[in-house]
Amino acid sequence: MTRLAAFRVAAVAGQFYPENPRELRQLVRRFLDGVPDERKSVPAVMVPHAGLVYSGACAAQVFGRVAWPEIVVILAPNHTGRGVPGRASLWDRGAFRTPLGAVPIAAEVAEELVARCPLIARDHTAHRQEHAIEVELPFLQLLAPGSQLVPLVLSWDDWPSCAELGRALAEVAESRPGKVLLVASSDMTHYEPAAAAARKDRLALAKLERLDGEGLLATCHGEAVSMCGRAPAATVMEAARRLGATHGTVVDYRHSGLVTGDDREVVSYAGVLFE
Repeated sequence: MTRLAAFRVAAVAGQFYPENPRELRQLVRRFLDGVPDERKSVPAVMVPHAGLVYSGACAAQVFGRVAWPEIVVILAPNHTGRGVPGRASLWDRGAFRTPLGAVPIAAEVAEELVARCPLIARDHTAHRQEHAIEVELPFLQLLAPGSQLVPLVLSWDDWPSCAELGRALAEVAESRPGKVLLVASSDMTHYEPAAAAARKDRLALAKLERLDGEGLLATCHGEAVSMCGRAPAATVMEAARRLGATHGTVVDYRHSGLVTGDDREVVSYAGVLFE
């Protein structure tokens, strides 16, 4: 692979967010206006990853509140089905590009994760068309332009794998106190009436508030909660618990119908701090 190929080009600019850099900056800054500037140092968070016009305000309620460290590890579900099945696909070097520039990969941290967890595969294929990491990056680029990225796309849905990767993430973060933020990228219920989505989401959010990753997976499976990033969330919660977090705080909950005006078939979003 050439050096050029190590740069992951923007795949959803102009679709999930504006392609014009000025318009993108203005949109993200508008979402951040009025968010409490708490600068909380937390080990982990969960944010949504839909088109920014729908989910950006929810993500801003999380990102605007945290103290940004040097390294941001983003875990996303695999929407495309590409890459190595049953593994956490890692883009291990180079950078991710958006219209706002390039976010460099924290290669040293990536290598350490590979050494600690056999579930991680160096696999760029799963990343090339995956939107769930890319849409978070404009917030990172505006709020913490000096930070580096470790991007992981998870292709599993079982608790033992989540627990194993969560342990490895906690070990890496523990060796760098205050320098790592773990981010689970996930939307909540998909394409149901807003009231039905809220009922289902309350069950999942109760598990998030208790840092119960295994319970979250069981609830999503048993209650048909179509939370796409349940495995990233379960993994991040396990890491956060090992790092001393005691609970999750839901700072925002909303759905796409608040933008479209149609509550009959929505996608819902939640923003959570694990602290």
